Amino acid sequence: MTEAMLGYDTGYEIWDSTLTVPAFVAVGEVTMVAPGSATADRVEATHMKSPGRRREYIAGLIDSGEASFEINWVPGSPTDELIRRVFESGETVRHRITFPNKARVTYEAQITGYEKDIPVDDRMTATVSVSVSGTETWDEAA
Repeated sequence: MTEAMLGYDTGYEIWDSTLTVPAFVAVGEVTMVAPGSATADRVEATHMKSPGRRREYIAGLIDSGEASFEINWVPGSPTDELIRRVFESGETVRHRITFPNKARVTYEAQITGYEKDIPVDDRMTATVSVSVSGTETWDEAA
């Protein structure tokens, strides 16, 4: 039997160091999360006597890439204020995604984009882009 899951009940949190007791704060009304994808550089290491006249490569550095999430945008809401505050500060802060099976990934990131859509005949939404810095930490499912 499959172990596939719906994304329903996934949560997104951002560390808020401005609170009296700093803590993760849940982002409200999240409708989509794209954890991002890491890529690894490939560094050429070919030399004059590379076997078979073939190029050779070694593993390079890993770029943790960008992640994003979408929300139902409510101007002036606590979520809007948190995202604007962290974006304006330029700080690298912890972000955490909790999946429906309670597995979690935590990473350091900067908010690099906050794009709002205000259609005449549909809900207002926003897409938040984040640039991941360093490694991800994964907690196992409950």
